[in-house]
Amino acid sequence: MKAVGVFPERRTVELVSFDDPKITSPGQVKIRVLQVGVCGTDREICDFEYGTPPEGSEYLVLGHESLGEVVDAGGSNAFKAGDLVVPSVRRPCNHADCVACRAGRQDFCYSGDFRERGIRSQHGFMTQFVVEAAEYLSLVPPELRDVGILVEPLTIAEKTLMEIQTIQQRLPWGLSTDSSVPPRGCHRALVLGAGPVGLLGAMALVNGGYDTYVYSRSRTPNIKADLAESFGAKYFSSQEMTVAQLAAKMGNIDVVYEALGASQLAFEVAQVLGANGIFVFTGVPKHGDPITIDTDMLMRNMVLKNQVILGTVNAGHNAFEAAIRDLKIFNSRWPKSLRALITGHYPIEAFREPIFARSGIKNVIEMDGK
Repeated sequence: MKAVGVFPERRTVELVSFDDPKITSPGQVKIRVLQVGVCGTDREICDFEYGTPPEGSEYLVLGHESLGEVVDAGGSNAFKAGDLVVPSVRRPCNHADCVACRAGRQDFCYSGDFRERGIRSQHGFMTQFVVEAAEYLSLVPPELRDVGILVEPLTIAEKTLMEIQTIQQRLPWGLSTDSSVPPRGCHRALVLGAGPVGLLGAMALVNGGYDTYVYSRSRTPNIKADLAESFGAKYFSSQEMTVAQLAAKMGNIDVVYEALGASQLAFEVAQVLGANGIFVFTGVPKHGDPITIDTDMLMRNMVLKNQVILGTVNAGHNAFEAAIRDLKIFNSRWPKSLRALITGHYPIEAFREPIFARSGIKNVIEMDGK
């Protein structure tokens, strides 16, 4: 099979020939990979910032965002040939005392010895066929065939919303058992960044009833601003409005959803987080020059305003199921906006362009040649 391999020692990224995988144990499912999404993580791996091949391999098959079709359900009763599926990314560590991994919540792994498809110690999905354990798959309805590749990046926002709902049970007013309904007094959200994770997060927040703002670098008018506003968010450029001006316009900021990976701007915004607010970090910044922040103000605000700072990474099965549920809703409410997030389709032979050109919003590699 064809696959895209990253060779860390040689510092090359190449099209490689990869063995056709076989089902070797009960519960495994063979999948034809249809699409693989390209994101910032893939680009950083291809810049050799991180990324670890499986033991005994000199390369790592790239790709952690994927949509596939079951070709052999093996001994699984949960799937059948022809089903559309999305695999999760992280696999549990082997430590008996890691209660998170033993409970199937490897997204909260304590040991740090987890594996991640296409990122760390396990080959990814940028190849034509994969074999995967059924427990790591989620069923995607046929009507989401052309947008199902967005499930994995949407899980970041879904996990965030679940965490916010859990944390804000500390507030004794307006609570709901429905995680899509924000508590009264916790309804104004600011999204930092207008990439795929940011825009999908904004869409999830709007859908959840939040008054949602997107704050990004690009001056208006631009395609991302138009897209954000098409589903009910408000867009502002950091080149046209300062953080202080934005805070004055928004009022009490209840939630900040950071999807930028730029620590200087993130901590500037953290200083204007409102009373009882939650600041959620999802981006991983590169090591760079020291940043300047007013740590006294941050600490004072956190104490006196009952604020919470939350970091979140990866997602569990519940977030994948929520992402599929909400994609169906988005597909009904904003079908054009949802599809506009996917801005490029490339064959595997042209993998370099979406990875290294870094243009568009969400670029997709079409593994089935369509």
